[in-house]
Amino acid sequence: MNPCPHLVDRIMEVMEAAFDPAFGEAWNRRQVSDALTMPSTHAILIDNEGALIETPETGAAAGFVMTRHAADEEELLLIAVHPSSRRSGLGEKLVNALFEAAKARGTKRIFLEMRRENPAEHLYRKTGFKPIGKRPNYYLMIDGSRVDAITFGHSL
Repeated sequence: MNPCPHLVDRIMEVMEAAFDPAFGEAWNRRQVSDALTMPSTHAILIDNEGALIETPETGAAAGFVMTRHAADEEELLLIAVHPSSRRSGLGEKLVNALFEAAKARGTKRIFLEMRRENPAEHLYRKTGFKPIGKRPNYYLMIDGSRVDAITFGHSL
C-alpha cells in the first residue's frame, strides 16, 4: 500500500528545512515513503497554528512526528518542527498528540533514541521522557567523529 504522496510531501518539506545536514539525520523521500507503507508506521502533521492536519492535500505543515508501533510499544522515529515555527510550543503539541494516538493503539511505552547533545532533548524531558540507556560512539558523524546515542522512554 502506497502512502498518500501529499503526506510524504508535507513531511519532506519540514524535514528538509529542519534537519541540519551536518549530522546526516534526515531521511530521504524513499525512506519516508517506504516506512509509511507499513501499517505499523504512523505520522501526525501539525500546522503553524497548532492544529493537527487531517488532510495533507491542503496547506503546509509546520511539523510532524513519525512512529512505529509493535505490540504495546511505540518507537518515535522522527520529529521535526520547521525552523520558522520553533519555540512556539508546536513540538510539545506534537508529542502530546502522539501520546493520545499511541494510547488509542494500545501503546504502554514509547521509546526514542537520539544523539547526545541533540537540542530536542529539552522537549523530550519536558514531555516526560526519561533517559534509560546509552550506546557509546553509536552515531558516525559526517566529519568522521562518533557520538553517543541516548535512549529515552516514556510510560503512558
